Amino acid sequence: MKLTFYGAARTVTGSKHLIEVNGLRILLDCGLVQGKRSESYSANVKLPFDAASIDLLILSHAHIDHAGSIPNLVKNGFKGDIIATPATRDLCATMLPDSGNIQERDAEYINKKAAKRGEPPINPIYTEAEAVASLSGFVTQDYHRARQIAPGITLTFYDAGHMLGSASVLLDITDHAAKRDLRLVFSGDVGRVGIPIIRDPEPLPAADVLILESTYGDRLHEALKDSQDRLENIITATHKRGGAVILPAFAVGRTQQLVYTLHTLMDAGDIPVIPIYVDSPLAVDTTAVFSLHPECYDAETLAFRTQPGNLDPFGFEHLTYIRSLEQSKQLNFKRDSCIIISASGMMEFGRVLHHLKNRIQDPKNTLLVTGWQAPDTLGRRMIDGAATVRIFGETYQNRIETHVLDGFSGHADRDELIAWVDAMPRKPGRVFLVHGEEPVALAFQTTLNAHLGVPVDVPTQGQSFEV
Repeated sequence: MKLTFYGAARTVTGSKHLIEVNGLRILLDCGLVQGKRSESYSANVKLPFDAASIDLLILSHAHIDHAGSIPNLVKNGFKGDIIATPATRDLCATMLPDSGNIQERDAEYINKKAAKRGEPPINPIYTEAEAVASLSGFVTQDYHRARQIAPGITLTFYDAGHMLGSASVLLDITDHAAKRDLRLVFSGDVGRVGIPIIRDPEPLPAADVLILESTYGDRLHEALKDSQDRLENIITATHKRGGAVILPAFAVGRTQQLVYTLHTLMDAGDIPVIPIYVDSPLAVDTTAVFSLHPECYDAETLAFRTQPGNLDPFGFEHLTYIRSLEQSKQLNFKRDSCIIISASGMMEFGRVLHHLKNRIQDPKNTLLVTGWQAPDTLGRRMIDGAATVRIFGETYQNRIETHVLDGFSGHADRDELIAWVDAMPRKPGRVFLVHGEEPVALAFQTTLNAHLGVPVDVPTQGQSFEV
């Protein structure tokens, strides 16, 4: 059996891992590389393999860095099944067309600049229509339902606890050439214990080969309770000085988590009663998908729904979802205290840029960052404390008060990843670390090798291994 790591190798985004066994080519995830617009276009427009040669795609979850290249895969000749959990399929039905729309707008932006330089235009990586067309290839599979996906290959999904529908992938494989059976586990993105709404990451059976994420493999997160306490204090302080709190958030997962947390804090009287706005059409649509999948909720969220008036964890009196552009623009004129949750989470595009532009130069306002920020993004520059930043081509003084709350992260930290591996009945035979920036992955390699005493590799882009 051969493994080739085509994405998220010594970097975080663009997950694509290829398994070749028994004459089959099985792809684990097919995500977009994220970062600078110009660099991400060149990294994504051409796939690193022949799409038509791929027999099956197994999708761990719906985030764009794992699923966002699926329309490009189909556009370039992939004809196989895309196997995912039901919630992941439903989220992709909203997220992939939205991504196609973004690709079209990005191409328009690049082409305007290219025209001024006398350069030829480019085509979008894929269009909204091509994204819609790719959805017909999805086949759903529930957690814990072992299914033979090819002769000698059985797939089982386990809950990864990262976002709604997220899965760790277990493949029981009979390798005909090597005349042996082996078990491969792909962690997907491993979540944190105790994160609101979704269940905790599940322990998996023992693995001969483990492909493990390493996003935060070199650090420990703040405890969720400590982050919630800081969230309360920051919102209260901002309210007292008459400012607004801007919460850039991924439309899927983080937005719903924050809405639920703010709902419970406001119910308990732990934060002031002020208007909360979710300003993201994609977040509105994906929140509707969350409401359709209570089978993914944890026990606390299910219990919360039984309380009077709490049937919908994502809707309450002081919360307004904003879809229309006109409503979004009206928030720019609102000068009373409020909380604005808006995409994109890395502040590279979306309505959050308008809110940041209008409030970044006033120190009474607060920017609250709760998610990982890719290098070369506005989000990374903000948390690094840049004195000035450019938004929509104009320079702004960065006077907004910025805080990072990593306790809300959807990714396990170093010790949580180790605990997840230790929960397996025995040590894995071999580990491959993916989905981590190079210094982080290499640091975690040292830690995990010392802890497990088994081979731990950090693949480079396009590197192959016989296992």
